[in-house]
Amino acid sequence: MSTAHTYTAAPPLTGLRVLDLATLFAGPLAATLLGDFGAEVIKVEHPERPDPSRGHGPAKDGIGLWWKVLGRNKRTITLDLSTPGGRAVLLRLAATADVVIENFRPGTLEKWGLGWEELSAAGPRLVLARVTAFGQYGPYAHRPGFGTLAEAMSGFAALTGEPEAPPTLPPFGLADSIAALATAYAVLTALAARERTGAGQVVDMAIIEPMLSVLGPHPTWYDQLGHVQERTGNRSANNAPRNTYRTADGLWVAVSTSAQSVAERVMRLVGRPELIEEPWFATGADRAAHADVLDEAVGSWIAARTRTEVLRAFEEAEAAAAPVHDVRDVLADPQYRALDTITTVLDPELGPLRMQNVLFRLSATPGAIRWAGRPHGADTEAVLTELGLSPAEIAGLRAEGAL
Repeated sequence: MSTAHTYTAAPPLTGLRVLDLATLFAGPLAATLLGDFGAEVIKVEHPERPDPSRGHGPAKDGIGLWWKVLGRNKRTITLDLSTPGGRAVLLRLAATADVVIENFRPGTLEKWGLGWEELSAAGPRLVLARVTAFGQYGPYAHRPGFGTLAEAMSGFAALTGEPEAPPTLPPFGLADSIAALATAYAVLTALAARERTGAGQVVDMAIIEPMLSVLGPHPTWYDQLGHVQERTGNRSANNAPRNTYRTADGLWVAVSTSAQSVAERVMRLVGRPELIEEPWFATGADRAAHADVLDEAVGSWIAARTRTEVLRAFEEAEAAAAPVHDVRDVLADPQYRALDTITTVLDPELGPLRMQNVLFRLSATPGAIRWAGRPHGADTEAVLTELGLSPAEIAGLRAEGAL
């Protein structure tokens, strides 16, 4: 159970105020990651057009479940930034904030009089994280874009799938999630610089770029050797056996042999020690060139045993294998349970909710999920009152349509 009283000390980002102006996934998830470790995150949504993530995926009792995860640890207010009143309130909020995260198309904030010039004047120590598909400049900067385009443009889709099958896109927001991790890192880096300089700065995060970082040395391989990696399905060009294999009870396991010693253990385990003596077995790349032979050896041995038997034997042999989980298996897995990777949060609307816990464990100043995603605009009155607005001013903003 994730509750506030589990803290042994103040979370590490206590005192940091983050304004989350972004929608959908990359920008908002970056704000979530900061909120998980104690930052005060204020989610700013349009009064009539809330973050579309509230409506993405399955809902329970009309309440979007994805939002409960993405909106956790955030206070929610409504503000129409295109109105004079909304602009004025945002500038007042910016003067109290450390970080603003936005994902409007380049030029949109400037059109509203809320560009870097105005925001940094309101808060000279402010860090403005601008998360867009293509970045703030260049020939594509003003195009609409989503993470899917990054998964395509980065080379990820071209590498993913079976050799004779089409390029494969992930069935979830991979590029957005990687960009969110990178954005949280970039924000903390800019805040570290602020400790030395006293001044904030702009973070320009293009979703098409972090995907390239996690794909490894492909640009360097091509630059130096003209090498273009082709799709290999579940196989690796660098080692074998490496694949998923079906067990006797119709389940699946994944096997990896990135280390030579592990590859040798696997061959002994499956009763094919003679393959270790083959000249081509000595390197990962040469083993990969003989993946058909190795897959047959490993696959036939696994196919004759249940998944439980396979995993027990691999563990005893100190060889690397893991079950191929679906979400049901994840929730039941004893290692995830030991780590509290999927934790339970009490929600006023839906009761106990299970969701991913904070991203990592800190021994002295841990993070926590203090609450799940709150209703649209639930904290507007409270946040604006704390900002110093009177009931009459708040009523005026409502009349204007700014809230």
